[in-house]
Amino acid sequence: MNLTAESHRVPLSDGNSIPLLGLGTYADPKKTPKGTCLESVKIAIDTGYRHIDGAFVYYNEHEVGQAIREKIAEGKIKREDIFYCGKLWNTCHPPELVRPTLEKTLKILQLDYVDLYIIELPMAFKPGDAIYPRDENGKMIYHETDLCATWEAMEACKDAGLAKSIGVSNFNRRQLEMILNKPGLKYKPVSNQVECHPYFTQPKLLEFCRQHDIVIVGYSPLGTSRDETWVNVSSPPLLKDPVLNAIGKKYNKTAAQIALRFNIQRGVVVIPKSFNPQRIRENFQIFDFSLTEKEMKEIEALNKNVRYVELLM
Repeated sequence: MNLTAESHRVPLSDGNSIPLLGLGTYADPKKTPKGTCLESVKIAIDTGYRHIDGAFVYYNEHEVGQAIREKIAEGKIKREDIFYCGKLWNTCHPPELVRPTLEKTLKILQLDYVDLYIIELPMAFKPGDAIYPRDENGKMIYHETDLCATWEAMEACKDAGLAKSIGVSNFNRRQLEMILNKPGLKYKPVSNQVECHPYFTQPKLLEFCRQHDIVIVGYSPLGTSRDETWVNVSSPPLLKDPVLNAIGKKYNKTAAQIALRFNIQRGVVVIPKSFNPQRIRENFQIFDFSLTEKEMKEIEALNKNVRYVELLM
Protein backbone atom coordinates (compact mmCIF):
# COMPACT_ATOMS: atom_id res chain seq x y z
CA MET A 1 0.00 0.00 0.00
CA ASN A 2 1.40 3.39 -1.02
CA LEU A 3 1.22 5.65 2.04
CA THR A 4 2.83 8.90 0.95
CA ALA A 5 1.33 12.15 2.21
CA GLU A 6 0.36 13.07 -1.36
CA SER A 7 -1.47 9.87 -2.23
CA HIS A 8 -2.78 8.44 1.01
CA ARG A 9 -6.02 7.14 -0.51
CA VAL A 10 -7.68 3.75 -0.74
CA PRO A 11 -9.96 2.72 -3.61
CA LEU A 12 -13.68 2.29 -3.02
CA SER A 13 -15.65 -0.43 -4.81
CA ASP A 14 -17.48 2.13 -6.99
CA GLY A 15 -14.30 3.54 -8.53
CA ASN A 16 -14.09 6.50 -6.16
CA SER A 17 -11.26 6.68 -3.60
CA ILE A 18 -11.11 7.88 0.00
CA PRO A 19 -8.17 9.54 1.80
CA LEU A 20 -6.85 7.31 4.60
CA LEU A 21 -6.72 10.23 7.02
CA GLY A 22 -9.56 12.65 7.63
CA LEU A 23 -10.56 15.36 10.08
CA GLY A 24 -13.54 14.51 12.28
CA THR A 25 -15.72 17.55 13.02
CA TYR A 26 -17.99 16.19 15.78
CA ALA A 27 -18.84 19.00 18.19
CA ASP A 28 -21.13 19.69 21.11
CA PRO A 29 -22.86 22.94 20.06
CA LYS A 30 -23.31 23.91 23.73
CA LYS A 31 -19.56 23.68 24.42
CA THR A 32 -17.88 24.55 21.11
CA PRO A 33 -17.46 28.29 20.43
CA LYS A 34 -18.83 29.60 17.12
CA GLY A 35 -16.20 29.62 14.38
CA THR A 36 -14.03 26.89 15.96
CA CYS A 37 -14.89 24.35 13.29
CA LEU A 38 -14.41 26.89 10.48
CA GLU A 39 -10.84 27.67 11.59
CA SER A 40 -10.02 24.00 12.25
CA VAL A 41 -11.09 22.89 8.77
CA LYS A 42 -9.05 25.70 7.18
CA ILE A 43 -5.98 24.70 9.21
CA ALA A 44 -6.54 21.06 8.25
CA ILE A 45 -6.76 21.89 4.53
CA ASP A 46 -3.60 24.02 4.75
CA THR A 47 -1.87 21.10 6.54
CA GLY A 48 -2.77 18.69 3.74
CA TYR A 49 -6.00 17.00 4.85
CA ARG A 50 -8.42 16.37 2.01
CA HIS A 51 -10.99 14.23 3.83
CA ILE A 52 -13.50 15.99 6.09
CA ASP A 53 -16.02 13.94 8.06
CA GLY A 54 -19.17 15.79 9.12
CA ALA A 55 -22.85 15.37 9.89
CA PHE A 56 -26.05 17.38 9.99
CA VAL A 57 -26.36 16.70 13.75
CA TYR A 58 -22.96 18.26 14.48
CA TYR A 59 -24.64 21.64 13.80
CA ASN A 60 -21.53 22.98 12.10
CA GLU A 61 -21.86 21.99 8.45
CA HIS A 62 -22.28 25.69 7.57
CA GLU A 63 -18.77 26.31 8.97
CA VAL A 64 -17.30 23.29 7.16
CA GLY A 65 -18.83 24.43 3.86
CA GLN A 66 -17.56 27.98 4.38
CA ALA A 67 -14.01 26.73 5.10
CA ILE A 68 -14.00 24.59 1.93
CA ARG A 69 -15.37 27.44 -0.20
CA GLU A 70 -12.85 29.94 1.20
CA LYS A 71 -9.95 27.59 0.44
CA ILE A 72 -11.27 27.05 -3.10
CA ALA A 73 -11.52 30.84 -3.56
CA GLU A 74 -7.91 31.21 -2.35
CA GLY A 75 -6.82 28.73 -5.02
CA LYS A 76 -5.47 26.36 -2.35
CA ILE A 77 -7.72 23.49 -3.52
CA LYS A 78 -10.33 22.59 -6.11
CA ARG A 79 -13.69 21.12 -5.08
CA GLU A 80 -12.70 17.72 -6.49
CA ASP A 81 -9.65 17.62 -4.17
CA ILE A 82 -11.92 17.48 -1.10
CA PHE A 83 -13.64 14.31 0.09
CA TYR A 84 -16.61 15.30 2.27
CA CYS A 85 -18.68 12.71 4.14
CA GLY A 86 -22.20 13.62 5.31
CA LYS A 87 -24.66 11.51 7.31
CA LEU A 88 -28.36 10.63 7.24
CA TRP A 89 -29.73 11.09 10.77
CA ASN A 90 -32.02 8.63 12.59
CA THR A 91 -35.19 10.74 12.20
CA CYS A 92 -34.86 10.68 8.41
CA HIS A 93 -34.96 6.96 7.54
CA PRO A 94 -38.35 6.92 5.72
CA PRO A 95 -37.44 6.74 2.01
CA GLU A 96 -39.35 9.93 1.13
CA LEU A 97 -37.18 11.90 3.61
CA VAL A 98 -33.75 10.73 2.41
CA ARG A 99 -33.25 12.97 -0.62
CA PRO A 100 -34.77 16.12 0.98
CA THR A 101 -32.45 15.57 3.99
CA LEU A 102 -29.38 15.32 1.76
CA GLU A 103 -30.54 18.38 -0.21
CA LYS A 104 -30.82 20.28 3.09
CA THR A 105 -27.22 19.29 3.95
CA LEU A 106 -26.03 20.47 0.52
CA LYS A 107 -27.85 23.77 0.99
CA ILE A 108 -26.16 24.27 4.39
CA LEU A 109 -22.73 23.35 2.95
CA GLN A 110 -23.45 25.38 -0.22
CA LEU A 111 -21.94 22.53 -2.25
CA ASP A 112 -23.39 20.65 -5.23
CA TYR A 113 -22.64 17.15 -3.95
CA VAL A 114 -21.10 15.19 -1.09
CA ASP A 115 -18.40 12.62 -1.83
CA LEU A 116 -19.86 10.08 0.58
CA TYR A 117 -23.29 9.94 2.21
CA ILE A 118 -23.86 7.35 4.93
CA ILE A 119 -26.71 6.07 7.09
CA GLU A 120 -25.47 7.15 10.53
CA LEU A 121 -27.10 4.36 12.55
CA PRO A 122 -29.05 1.20 11.62
CA MET A 123 -31.98 2.29 13.80
CA ALA A 124 -34.56 5.04 13.49
CA PHE A 125 -36.13 7.67 15.71
CA LYS A 126 -39.62 9.08 15.21
CA PRO A 127 -39.52 11.42 12.18
CA GLY A 128 -40.08 15.10 12.94
CA ASP A 129 -38.29 18.27 13.95
CA ALA A 130 -36.89 16.88 17.24
CA ILE A 131 -33.38 15.45 16.71
CA TYR A 132 -33.78 13.27 19.83
CA PRO A 133 -37.56 12.74 20.11
CA ARG A 134 -38.65 11.76 23.63
CA ASP A 135 -41.95 10.89 25.28
CA GLU A 136 -43.36 12.51 28.43
CA ASN A 137 -41.14 10.22 30.54
CA GLY A 138 -37.98 11.28 28.74
CA LYS A 139 -37.69 7.96 26.89
CA MET A 140 -36.47 7.97 23.29
CA ILE A 141 -39.24 7.46 20.71
CA TYR A 142 -38.11 4.91 18.15
CA HIS A 143 -39.54 4.28 14.71
CA GLU A 144 -39.82 1.03 12.78
CA THR A 145 -37.42 1.20 9.87
CA ASP A 146 -36.89 -0.79 6.68
CA LEU A 147 -33.17 -0.45 6.04
CA CYS A 148 -33.52 -1.86 2.53
CA ALA A 149 -36.09 0.81 1.59
CA THR A 150 -33.85 3.50 3.09
CA TRP A 151 -30.94 2.09 1.10
CA GLU A 152 -32.92 2.28 -2.16
CA ALA A 153 -33.51 5.99 -1.47
CA MET A 154 -29.73 6.37 -0.88
CA GLU A 155 -29.10 4.68 -4.26
CA ALA A 156 -31.44 7.23 -5.89
CA CYS A 157 -29.34 10.06 -4.37
CA LYS A 158 -26.22 8.58 -5.97
CA ASP A 159 -28.03 8.27 -9.32
CA ALA A 160 -29.08 11.93 -9.05
CA GLY A 161 -25.43 12.97 -8.56
CA LEU A 162 -26.05 14.35 -5.07
CA ALA A 163 -23.61 11.82 -3.55
CA LYS A 164 -20.63 10.30 -5.36
CA SER A 165 -20.59 7.27 -3.04
CA ILE A 166 -22.94 5.81 -0.42
CA GLY A 167 -22.23 3.81 2.70
CA VAL A 168 -23.28 3.06 6.26
CA SER A 169 -22.14 3.57 9.85
CA ASN A 170 -22.36 1.48 13.01
CA PHE A 171 -23.67 -1.53 11.06
CA ASN A 172 -22.87 -5.05 12.23
CA ARG A 173 -22.42 -8.05 9.95
CA ARG A 174 -26.13 -9.00 10.02
CA GLN A 175 -27.24 -5.50 9.07
CA LEU A 176 -24.65 -5.32 6.28
CA GLU A 177 -25.84 -8.69 4.95
CA MET A 178 -29.41 -7.37 4.90
CA ILE A 179 -28.29 -4.72 2.39
CA LEU A 180 -25.85 -6.93 0.47
CA ASN A 181 -28.48 -9.66 -0.02
CA LYS A 182 -31.27 -7.24 -0.94
CA PRO A 183 -33.03 -8.28 -4.17
CA GLY A 184 -32.31 -5.76 -6.92
CA LEU A 185 -29.34 -4.20 -5.11
CA LYS A 186 -27.94 -1.47 -7.35
CA TYR A 187 -24.97 -0.23 -5.30
CA LYS A 188 -23.46 -1.93 -2.29
CA PRO A 189 -22.18 0.14 0.64
CA VAL A 190 -18.62 1.26 -0.11
CA SER A 191 -17.80 1.88 3.55
CA ASN A 192 -18.86 1.20 7.13
CA GLN A 193 -17.91 3.83 9.71
CA VAL A 194 -17.43 2.26 13.16
CA GLU A 195 -15.44 2.78 16.34
CA CYS A 196 -11.96 1.36 15.74
CA HIS A 197 -8.68 1.76 17.66
CA PRO A 198 -6.03 -0.47 19.32
CA TYR A 199 -8.38 -1.32 22.23
CA PHE A 200 -11.23 -2.15 19.82
CA THR A 201 -9.67 -3.52 16.64
CA GLN A 202 -12.85 -5.05 15.12
CA PRO A 203 -11.01 -8.06 13.56
CA LYS A 204 -14.12 -10.05 12.56
CA LEU A 205 -16.00 -7.08 11.11
CA LEU A 206 -12.84 -5.89 9.34
CA GLU A 207 -12.37 -9.31 7.71
CA PHE A 208 -16.04 -9.51 6.66
CA CYS A 209 -15.88 -6.03 5.15
CA ARG A 210 -12.64 -6.84 3.31
CA GLN A 211 -14.31 -9.88 1.74
CA HIS A 212 -17.08 -7.61 0.41
CA ASP A 213 -14.87 -4.65 -0.66
CA ILE A 214 -16.30 -2.45 2.10
CA VAL A 215 -13.76 -0.02 3.58
CA ILE A 216 -13.82 0.41 7.35
CA VAL A 217 -13.66 4.05 8.46
CA GLY A 218 -12.61 4.21 12.11
CA TYR A 219 -14.04 6.91 14.35
CA SER A 220 -12.57 7.62 17.80
CA PRO A 221 -9.24 6.20 16.53
CA LEU A 222 -7.49 7.83 19.51
CA GLY A 223 -10.11 6.86 22.07
CA THR A 224 -12.36 9.74 23.12
CA SER A 225 -12.86 12.56 25.54
CA ARG A 226 -13.73 11.42 29.06
CA ASP A 227 -17.30 12.73 28.90
CA GLU A 228 -19.39 10.47 31.14
CA THR A 229 -22.63 11.39 29.35
CA TRP A 230 -21.67 9.33 26.29
CA VAL A 231 -18.33 7.63 27.00
CA ASN A 232 -17.47 4.45 28.89
CA VAL A 233 -14.92 5.99 31.26
CA SER A 234 -14.18 2.68 33.00
CA SER A 235 -11.77 1.87 30.14
CA PRO A 236 -8.24 3.26 30.57
CA PRO A 237 -7.27 6.20 28.32
CA LEU A 238 -5.82 4.76 25.10
CA LEU A 239 -3.07 7.34 24.72
CA LYS A 240 -1.52 6.45 28.07
CA ASP A 241 -0.92 2.88 26.92
CA PRO A 242 2.71 1.83 27.64
CA VAL A 243 3.09 -0.17 24.40
CA LEU A 244 1.95 2.73 22.19
CA ASN A 245 4.22 5.12 24.07
CA ALA A 246 7.25 2.78 23.92
CA ILE A 247 6.87 2.31 20.15
CA GLY A 248 6.36 6.06 19.82
CA LYS A 249 9.65 6.73 21.59
CA LYS A 250 11.49 4.56 19.02
CA TYR A 251 10.16 6.63 16.11
CA ASN A 252 10.09 9.97 17.94
CA LYS A 253 6.29 9.95 17.58
CA THR A 254 3.38 10.34 20.02
CA ALA A 255 1.11 7.50 21.14
CA ALA A 256 -1.61 9.16 19.02
CA GLN A 257 0.53 9.02 15.89
CA ILE A 258 1.30 5.32 16.54
CA ALA A 259 -2.42 4.52 17.02
CA LEU A 260 -3.29 6.27 13.75
CA ARG A 261 -0.42 4.66 11.82
CA PHE A 262 -1.47 1.22 13.12
CA ASN A 263 -4.93 1.55 11.59
CA ILE A 264 -3.91 3.00 8.24
CA GLN A 265 -1.39 0.19 7.80
CA ARG A 266 -4.33 -2.21 8.18
CA GLY A 267 -6.22 -0.32 5.47
CA VAL A 268 -8.58 1.30 7.99
CA VAL A 269 -9.39 4.94 7.24
CA VAL A 270 -9.07 7.14 10.36
CA ILE A 271 -10.93 10.36 11.16
CA PRO A 272 -9.45 11.78 14.39
CA LYS A 273 -11.48 14.72 15.66
CA SER A 274 -9.52 17.72 16.84
CA PHE A 275 -10.05 21.46 17.00
CA ASN A 276 -6.52 21.98 18.36
CA PRO A 277 -4.23 23.39 15.59
CA GLN A 278 -1.10 21.66 16.95
CA ARG A 279 -2.81 18.28 17.19
CA ILE A 280 -4.43 18.64 13.76
CA ARG A 281 -0.94 19.09 12.31
CA GLU A 282 0.57 16.37 14.51
CA ASN A 283 -2.07 13.82 13.47
CA PHE A 284 -1.05 14.38 9.84
CA GLN A 285 2.60 13.47 10.49
CA ILE A 286 2.09 9.72 10.08
CA PHE A 287 3.26 9.16 6.51
CA ASP A 288 7.02 9.36 7.11
CA PHE A 289 7.49 6.04 8.95
CA SER A 290 6.19 2.46 9.00
CA LEU A 291 5.52 0.05 11.85
CA THR A 292 7.18 -3.36 11.62
CA GLU A 293 5.15 -6.56 11.47
CA LYS A 294 6.21 -7.31 15.06
CA GLU A 295 5.00 -3.88 16.24
CA MET A 296 1.70 -4.31 14.39
CA LYS A 297 1.18 -7.64 16.20
CA GLU A 298 2.07 -6.06 19.57
CA ILE A 299 -0.55 -3.36 19.01
CA GLU A 300 -3.14 -5.88 17.77
CA ALA A 301 -2.61 -7.76 21.07
CA LEU A 302 -3.83 -4.67 22.97
CA ASN A 303 -7.41 -5.34 21.79
CA LYS A 304 -9.83 -5.46 24.74
CA ASN A 305 -13.07 -5.58 22.67
CA VAL A 306 -14.25 -2.56 24.61
CA ARG A 307 -16.09 0.41 23.14
CA TYR A 308 -15.54 3.92 24.40
CA VAL A 309 -18.62 5.23 22.58
CA GLU A 310 -21.54 3.36 24.09
CA LEU A 311 -24.39 4.74 21.91
CA LEU A 312 -26.69 4.46 24.91
CA MET A 313 -29.68 5.71 22.95
